[in-house]
Amino acid sequence: MSTNIYISNLDKNRIRKIIEDMYLDGRIPDKTVKKLEDELERAITVNPQKMPHDIVTMNSRVLLHLDDEDIEVSLTYPDEADLSSMKLSVFSPIGTAILGYREGCTVEWDVPSGKATIDIKKILYQPEASGDYHL
Repeated sequence: MSTNIYISNLDKNRIRKIIEDMYLDGRIPDKTVKKLEDELERAITVNPQKMPHDIVTMNSRVLLHLDDEDIEVSLTYPDEADLSSMKLSVFSPIGTAILGYREGCTVEWDVPSGKATIDIKKILYQPEASGDYHL
């Protein structure tokens, strides 16, 4: 994938800390965590105040088209994930897939059931666009 992705330095540091804690706790990261690490490495890091408003960031609410249906999801840190409320962890395959991409992008990603095509239709809420830089 050659498409640029973006992440705020705050989100990148928080995600890296969670991954670091996994290693320190002796947990072996799975394939999804390794993909997330790869995405962090290739992402263009920006200050939250300079984040383009059409990028999926942590705590964004996004309208996706997946498996022939539109779904609204929130991208969260693992401790806030709740599938019944469509709060997806950034450590989930779809969470990792959408982090840093722009509204209007189509992402093909490996998920447990095979390859998924995920259309990022609309960003309904992005913390940085709303001035919520602390989330």
